Amino acid sequence: MTDSINEAPVEPGAAPMNVAAVDLGATGGWFGHPRQLKRLFTTEMWERFGYYGMRAILTLYLANHFLFSDTTTAGLYGGFTALVYLTPLIGGLIADNYLGSKRSVKFGALMMSLGYFILCFSGTGESAKPYATIDGQKYEIVVQGTGEDATKSVNIDGQALVIKGNEDKSVSLIAADGKEARKFEEGTFKSDGERSSFFVLMLLLGLSTVTIGNGFFKPNISTIVGSLYEDGDRRRDAGFTIFYMGINLGSLISQFFCPILAQTVGFWAGFGLAAVGMACSWLLFQFDGGRLKGYGERPENADAGKDWYIYGGALATIPLFWFLFSNLMNYVKPAEGTGIVGYVLGLPIMGKALFLTFLFGVPLILLWSWFKGSKKEFQMMVAAMVLIVFNVVFWTLFEQAGSSLTLFAERNTVLEIGWTAPLFAMFRDFAFSYYLVAAGLAFGLAWLSFWFFANGEEAATRRSMGIGFGVVGLLSFAGLVYIKSGLIEQPVYLMPAGQTQIFNALFIVLLAPIFSMIWGALARRGLEPSIPIKFAIALMGVGAGFLFLVWGANFAGSEFKVGMAWLAGLYLIHSIAELCISPVGLSMITKLSIARIVGMMMGVWFLSISVAQYFAGMVAQVASVETVGGQVTNLKVSLDTYIGVFTTIGEVSIGIGVLLLLFSFPLKYLMHGVK
Repeated sequence: MTDSINEAPVEPGAAPMNVAAVDLGATGGWFGHPRQLKRLFTTEMWERFGYYGMRAILTLYLANHFLFSDTTTAGLYGGFTALVYLTPLIGGLIADNYLGSKRSVKFGALMMSLGYFILCFSGTGESAKPYATIDGQKYEIVVQGTGEDATKSVNIDGQALVIKGNEDKSVSLIAADGKEARKFEEGTFKSDGERSSFFVLMLLLGLSTVTIGNGFFKPNISTIVGSLYEDGDRRRDAGFTIFYMGINLGSLISQFFCPILAQTVGFWAGFGLAAVGMACSWLLFQFDGGRLKGYGERPENADAGKDWYIYGGALATIPLFWFLFSNLMNYVKPAEGTGIVGYVLGLPIMGKALFLTFLFGVPLILLWSWFKGSKKEFQMMVAAMVLIVFNVVFWTLFEQAGSSLTLFAERNTVLEIGWTAPLFAMFRDFAFSYYLVAAGLAFGLAWLSFWFFANGEEAATRRSMGIGFGVVGLLSFAGLVYIKSGLIEQPVYLMPAGQTQIFNALFIVLLAPIFSMIWGALARRGLEPSIPIKFAIALMGVGAGFLFLVWGANFAGSEFKVGMAWLAGLYLIHSIAELCISPVGLSMITKLSIARIVGMMMGVWFLSISVAQYFAGMVAQVASVETVGGQVTNLKVSLDTYIGVFTTIGEVSIGIGVLLLLFSFPLKYLMHGVK
């Protein structure tokens, strides 16, 4: 990334969006850019469609379908996202030295598509049955209903006893006459899920396959985009902007539709849609019609005969990733009082590896800089490392979106969209109105897509693309008709919990141009904040977002649920914070690193993001709530637990942000004028 005043982020570690540089009215090629950019844009759009669609429902899938505890769910999610940002380091090296970017992207797309289909398959059967262990004996738990309306009961000696969570975190078994038959003190009532070993195997196999594919895909498609432009070509930044618009477009669409399908049809359908999107990405790249010939080819001195050894070696690592995920799944928290050493030693293998690599890697690089670099270079490296450490803190807290905040949305957030009541009533009473709206939406988007992608094409190609997008419109309309009953059978639109993650993408798109203008205005006046100050603002912002949600909890109703506006407000504040840190990260690395190890420092940057993703899962584990059959036993306890954790996160984050703000002055000295 660069810290240009016109740039905005789309995801951690991604190239920024230079919104002001995009000229959709340009002529020649594709909006004034090489036609190959269109193919890369579309490929990336469908790849992010698959990834963000899968990620939107993954936490709920683990907690509600497989009945994993909140601790296990957060651990698996954090471990998976950590590997997503770690494996590109290896995939990039393999592409640079052996396969080339194009072959790496093809293989990665194929692996990711396969992984999503495996996840789709793992969601087709009955993966887990809830049970309780009482006096050393297992009893099946019967769950009826969902959410706060769900009743959970166990059959003991022919008597159905309803499980009731109490505000003191104890659990009571209530008889049919309403009397308490038995009471278990906090932590003594044990419930779990009897999970199908086959479907668990499929789950871990799917996550492993996606992880491997991501390592090959993620770093290399951006490399090809850069190769479309000669050195000094002023269109490069705008080209990357258009390319990364594909990320926003893909994520917005998938985060809307995948959770809907998961809720109305089943988790398998949500993963299935993600798999279809990823398959489209692979098809576009595999059958490119020669459009990408000469781009992303293998290095001249690379041996083509080693390709299948590399593919086979990648497949051979599946058991390794499966083992890492299994280790995360079976993780048990260390006992109280074990201390920091005992805590570190008790971490899963992945946690130990990431923690120790980062802990020893940073000082060793600084030690090397002391001996090999000049005094100025060493000081700049110190500044870079300090900012990298603070970057870990930011993304650790920010990435609660996919774990604890998603579970909070499901359990303690009012997800009904009230204004949809008359709209849904009209759809139910006048079915034709729904079909009319669905047709307008499907075919309107198809026409818009045709206008966007057909730019600069010959007449014959435009006709073919028109037919193609017409078919897409028909299929989209058919899909909307298919989910009609499940979508509008409720009085109002009930937003799926996973869909709340869409707020961040929406706010980034809306706010990026505004921030471009703000930074530009400040720069012209010589008032643009320095890199450390932007980092500090981001840290204080992410803390302020959590405290805003905590404030909203004071207005929770008798059902112990917070209005959606408070959750949306958190994402708004977090998006503002993201815009203050993400655009400058990679640029900071290139400016402050010693030239001969800038590649290694890029690796350290991505390692920091990977560590942050893992730590995010650990933080989410602290917010774990006792569940029975995937449902919380007491919504007040759930709300109090989340709010307690979010309060701590908010206060700590603001405190660390203030600390960095104080450090910004000596850091500015160490940076020697770098802005």
